[in-house]
Amino acid sequence: MHDESTPALPPVVVTGGAGYVGSVLVRELLERGQAVRVLDNLLFGSESLDGLAGRAGFALVPGDVRSRADLDRALAGARAVVHLAGLVGDPLCALDPASTRTVNEDSSVPVAQACRDHGIERLVFASTCSVYGAAGDDWLDEDSDTAPVSLYAETNLRAEDLFRGALSSSSTTLTILRFATIYGLSPRMRYDLVVNLLTARALATGALEVHGGEQWRPQVHVRDVAAALRLALDQPLANAGGTFNVGSNEQNYRIRDLAETVASVFPGTSLTVRDVRDPRSYRVSFDRLRTRWSFRPGYDVVRGVREMADDLRRSGADAEEARFHNVRAIAKRLGSASA
Repeated sequence: MHDESTPALPPVVVTGGAGYVGSVLVRELLERGQAVRVLDNLLFGSESLDGLAGRAGFALVPGDVRSRADLDRALAGARAVVHLAGLVGDPLCALDPASTRTVNEDSSVPVAQACRDHGIERLVFASTCSVYGAAGDDWLDEDSDTAPVSLYAETNLRAEDLFRGALSSSSTTLTILRFATIYGLSPRMRYDLVVNLLTARALATGALEVHGGEQWRPQVHVRDVAAALRLALDQPLANAGGTFNVGSNEQNYRIRDLAETVASVFPGTSLTVRDVRDPRSYRVSFDRLRTRWSFRPGYDVVRGVREMADDLRRSGADAEEARFHNVRAIAKRLGSASA
């Protein structure tokens, strides 16, 4: 067991460490004796990092991943970078397409260059399975064609290419992780993700409505995402490089079936499926991650739903509050700034 007062390894930098995934990962790394520096512009506030200030091995570097000066402050003496910073989700990315491209695409160049210049041994980039886009019922692996149908997916795919190009002749090993749609409890909680949203509505209203029920969406718990990120940091460098889908074959759901699974946790919940055309459909194979890294998820959707429902009952939080929804949180922030 590590002595938390003396972190055993040089720091890992987590960009976007105050976010939905980052705030889970940071705590898990610290619990394992790993020093962590968070580089985050705190767009959604710093509450998700409450309780970490002053903890041995933890440092917060407020800053922007597009700023070389901020990157230099964060990366000095670090051994690895987990790049989670970015605008996440179709609705948020659509608010300001130019800004989205700047944040999600253009930041790749300074991040990669800073990794090269600081001798970072590995960079783990968080991408998304939504790069597969409109693929129907076919099983998709990391070598399948990509067909993004949203700006969010487009910018992630472009960032993947930029990182590959920028790091191809460097000593930094690049790992690209394409996450399934994430669900579950986090210190920076979101109720605008499909399972989380359905959970909150089923609990509050006893009724669910989904638009288009036949499209495929793979799901993965946020703690399993954090586990995959830790595996990426722990792999021998020779086994770490490349692209990996993060999730499990068993958690590929049609939207109708996903809603029925959530509803089953709340007896008596009604379900309505509206016949709305949605081109986004992708059923993903996660065999590479299981075979290469022996990854096994620890959570399924029912367990995740029950945990969120228990937390909402215990806390009395209103899942409709702006702070739990990226677009609403930004709108509220912009409104306050202009008032």
